[in-house]
Amino acid sequence: MTHGPTPGHPSESRTDGRAADKPRDERAAASLLEQMGGVQGLVASTIPVAVFVLANVVFGLQAALISALVAGVAIAVWRVARKQALQPAVSGLLGVGVAAFIAYRTGEARGFYLPGLLFSAACGLAFLVSMLVRWPLAGVVWHAVNGHGQSWRADRSLLRAYTFATALWTLVFASRVVVQGWLYKADEETWLGIARLAMGYPLVGLALLGTIWAVRRAGRDPAPA
Repeated sequence: MTHGPTPGHPSESRTDGRAADKPRDERAAASLLEQMGGVQGLVASTIPVAVFVLANVVFGLQAALISALVAGVAIAVWRVARKQALQPAVSGLLGVGVAAFIAYRTGEARGFYLPGLLFSAACGLAFLVSMLVRWPLAGVVWHAVNGHGQSWRADRSLLRAYTFATALWTLVFASRVVVQGWLYKADEETWLGIARLAMGYPLVGLALLGTIWAVRRAGRDPAPA
């Protein structure tokens, strides 16, 4: 007579554990999105940049700086009034303030986009290095948000999955640096603003979906013999 796996058998516990991880993956994605300000927060964070781009084209740099700052303050107040998470509001307002200050000091509209460009370069480098040292940041961040620790590195399938996901995030940041960096050097301030919007959260969303797909695929892989 053929018997199924006995309780506590490694293959059974591995399969059950990975099945249980599916809703955890969804919760981790929701938690990560929450920390980024939620869908409303992500959309709202693009408004000051969009306002700056339009105002700069129509009214010039000074009006664009004031408009972007006013938009940033309005969004922060709106989030506080709705009793939403304060950290994304403060971070967004701080980011707009720094960008506006650099543009004001340089007297160039493209200076508004310099902090974001430098941030993308730093993130891209960090994600690339994390792959090389076999501590892929996609997994580190994912499990930090999930509160599960870093024991996932012992699972080769998960390590491969998070390495793939980290490569996706590296590509996102690298593409920003290449495209926006070229536009920055060419002083194409309007197209630089458009590229900033187009390559912002839409690409982040794709990378996040890619991370979820990779982790779930790793969870369906058979356990090694």
